[in-house]
Amino acid sequence: MPDSDENQPKSPHPFNRQGWRKRIVAARGSGPADLLLAGGQVANVFTGELETANVAIAAGKIVGVGPQYSRAHRYIDCREKIIAPSFVDPHIHLESSMIWVPEFARAVVPHGTGAVVADPHEIANVAGLEGIDAMRQASHGLPLHVRFTAPSSVPASSWESPGARFGVDEIAAMLEWPETVGLGELMNVAGAISGDAQIGFKLEASSGRRRDGHAPGVMGTRLQTYLAAGIHADHESTTLEEAYEKLRHGLFIMIREGSSERNLKDLLPLAANPTFSRCAFCSDDRDCRTLHVDGHIDAIVRLAIAEGLDPVRAIRMASWNPADHWRLDGIGAVAPGFEANLIVLDDLETVTIGKTLFQGNVVAESGDLIADLPPRFAPASLTSSFNMAAIADQGFAVSGDAQRSVIAVVPGQIVTRLERHEHQNGSPITATDPSQDLLKLVCVERHNATGRIGAGFVRGFGLKSGALASSVAHDAHNIVAVGVDEADIRIAVERVAALEGGLVVVDKREIVAELPLPIAGIMSDRSLSEVVHLTESVEQAARDLGSTLEAPFGTLAFMALSVIPEARITDKGLVLVS
Repeated sequence: MPDSDENQPKSPHPFNRQGWRKRIVAARGSGPADLLLAGGQVANVFTGELETANVAIAAGKIVGVGPQYSRAHRYIDCREKIIAPSFVDPHIHLESSMIWVPEFARAVVPHGTGAVVADPHEIANVAGLEGIDAMRQASHGLPLHVRFTAPSSVPASSWESPGARFGVDEIAAMLEWPETVGLGELMNVAGAISGDAQIGFKLEASSGRRRDGHAPGVMGTRLQTYLAAGIHADHESTTLEEAYEKLRHGLFIMIREGSSERNLKDLLPLAANPTFSRCAFCSDDRDCRTLHVDGHIDAIVRLAIAEGLDPVRAIRMASWNPADHWRLDGIGAVAPGFEANLIVLDDLETVTIGKTLFQGNVVAESGDLIADLPPRFAPASLTSSFNMAAIADQGFAVSGDAQRSVIAVVPGQIVTRLERHEHQNGSPITATDPSQDLLKLVCVERHNATGRIGAGFVRGFGLKSGALASSVAHDAHNIVAVGVDEADIRIAVERVAALEGGLVVVDKREIVAELPLPIAGIMSDRSLSEVVHLTESVEQAARDLGSTLEAPFGTLAFMALSVIPEARITDKGLVLVS
């Protein structure tokens, strides 16, 4: 699909003539480099080779790769180690980490991440362009590149009630930022297929830019009609058949492995010749505990290698491929002229990262960040986002078609299945039944005090008692709750509101665990270590109530997302997604 150079973004790093002249001197051998990575094996993402070479760095960029480079002011002995480009995540929602931007850097940089392309539609749903700009300002001065796509689907659909709108004017304004690389995931597939005028305006505003897609389960004529809008990538494939069809029709495929949506093993055959060049790994949504304990893109690369993928190819799919797709010039390879954003691997097979370099400086070592970070505190305008009406006495009553419908969770996926259910005598469902894993699921509007509450039934959480509630509820981030007992559900919801956002576990009318998230109701103002500890506490509390899910709150966060098949509960009620 051809792309013009029209409206290409300004570079966030304008050309520096003095730095260029310094690099020329070092590259031709007339003077020393600033730093030499000596004696390592370089992972060449262009040829697929491992080659023994020195890597010379000057003024933040690589000036030479080869044995002829030996002069430098500083040396790092890389014998028996692998030198590779740092990792690039081409599709992530920073907000899903539940930590503010500097603490996100603390979480991922030691795992070898050098750049992310963030779709900030989560905070856009709560605080609009102002919220995204706060995130943008917080990304400055970090030891990794944070690039953005302009959200295209706020709200995700008319079945959700966000706290802010993000229209064509906001998209156009954001596309003027040098950090913005394209249009965010276009989730309104039905609108794109029907030729919705507002989508047309958004496509016009993003002319010449990459446009991210979001088309779960969309195939056949519907897929081709959707692609006629000029969509370039997709990260929502869950089956190999679906991914191959999208690949055949020109989409760049991002193989997702997040906290609660795991698609790598099913889609890894795409990494075979010749299709691997059109694929990359992405995380989409990874909470801070997963980032801290399991890792970020490095964990995905590790899994891919363990599943049999060639290690250098896996590194390319985590560096050059995503950087090339998003036109991140000078990022994603170990080659002259590229930024010295590198990792030094102690072991290739296990992807054990000894050092992370950013623009020629060691910023993390042996799993710890050693670079300085700006303050982690968000502006006060983001810490008071709740405007929830009081819950009526019968606020959680289930009515209409929802009385004969059950949303079935699919473990390891964010898609759900719709089950039709009624009692043997034909009467509708009126109450929960934990012995049958039949629980109540509610969504409470919290932005505009409308008092709207959607309610239905869900199967798959496994709770035997109590309730869970969360204001991390993609995409509108109202309050979503699941539970056995309505009184516990109410206490949990009201506690979330009192905290100005958070995750709460209640059992027998008592709050047993909570994680406050006061930044837009979706992120914490605390340190990475504190939030990881509290995340583990609430997830364990949910499992103590009987949940069988690996990430109960991670799954709950998607129960109100009205654009993922097959069924959801939003503040407007039961939504059937086809």
